[in-house]
Amino acid sequence: MSNLQAKEQLNNTQTKTEKCSGCGANMKFNPELQKLYCEHCESTKEFEQKVNFHEYSLHEVIGNDYFYNREEAVVFNCSNCGAKIVLNEDQSSIVCPFCGTSHVQKTEELAGIKPTAIQPFLFGIKKAVEYAKNWAKKRFFAPRAFKSTLSPNNVKGVYTPAFTFDSETSSSYYGRIGKRHTRTVGSGKNKRTETYIVWRTISGNFNMNFDDVLITAGTKFDQSKLNKISPYDTNSGKVFTEQYMLGFMGYHYDRDIDSCWDEAKIVIDSNIKRGILRQYNYDVVDYINISTTHENVKYKYVLLPVYVGNFPFKKKVYNFYVNGATGKTHGKTPISFWKVFFTVLFGLAVLGGIAYLIYMGNIS
Repeated sequence: MSNLQAKEQLNNTQTKTEKCSGCGANMKFNPELQKLYCEHCESTKEFEQKVNFHEYSLHEVIGNDYFYNREEAVVFNCSNCGAKIVLNEDQSSIVCPFCGTSHVQKTEELAGIKPTAIQPFLFGIKKAVEYAKNWAKKRFFAPRAFKSTLSPNNVKGVYTPAFTFDSETSSSYYGRIGKRHTRTVGSGKNKRTETYIVWRTISGNFNMNFDDVLITAGTKFDQSKLNKISPYDTNSGKVFTEQYMLGFMGYHYDRDIDSCWDEAKIVIDSNIKRGILRQYNYDVVDYINISTTHENVKYKYVLLPVYVGNFPFKKKVYNFYVNGATGKTHGKTPISFWKVFFTVLFGLAVLGGIAYLIYMGNIS
């Protein structure tokens, strides 16, 4: 598709909305009700929620009709931090969920491939803020002023893209492991205990099946952040439909399936290595070489619910992330200089007191 065709297709986009039959207002997805909800007249509307989503063979990626441009959604770009957000076209005035600025502009980029599955949000922003406050309370060195700024205005519900991979693996391996032993050597003044290693060569075959290895498809919400708020029960998701996204943002993927599969194989290789070594009693590994083949590799493209909080504090933005299904929270907070100063001062005073008591005890 040429840039001109893409632009024409974007300009002809019809906004995806669900109108309230009672008052005509736009309805939104309500996580607590798992229905569409009208904030004006409190009407609700059910929609079809399918659970039997399809997983695709990795070899079917090219040319699969699963890949198509979602005409009902538009990509907006944040010129401040570079995040790409997928929204309905009527949501043109937005704030970036990652950096909190309003430097967000509509692009000519199409929304891309349609997700296979989606894990809906299970609770709303107010509950997400409660989870965030409980998390912040445990950050002792975070300034009190920072904790007091936690509010729904700073939190956005963002569906985050990820791929899951299944694979049946067969591995052959060989290596050398060792077990530490001790023995007494010498005599008299030269008598001593020394440690030595008994080495053992290992080899064999190892089979292991993997289900839903989860890899993020976005660089703003990277794998380390995803791991911190995981797990996600991706097998219990729903077939993707636009109704789940009404009232929420979508984070546009910026990693392709090839790079995600490469990262998944690193995760798989690490698990295979641990599985092989669990079979043996050892203390040290000299080396281990593993050759793995993958069969029946399948994937799905899934959207995960994440509440993203951004809080400006002393000219710096701090993010936290809340798992929209479980409430598990992770992020960074500023550090209060005075809390650290007085904690160190208190610690030094305690140490000084202990040293004084020991000194007085030795004198007496």
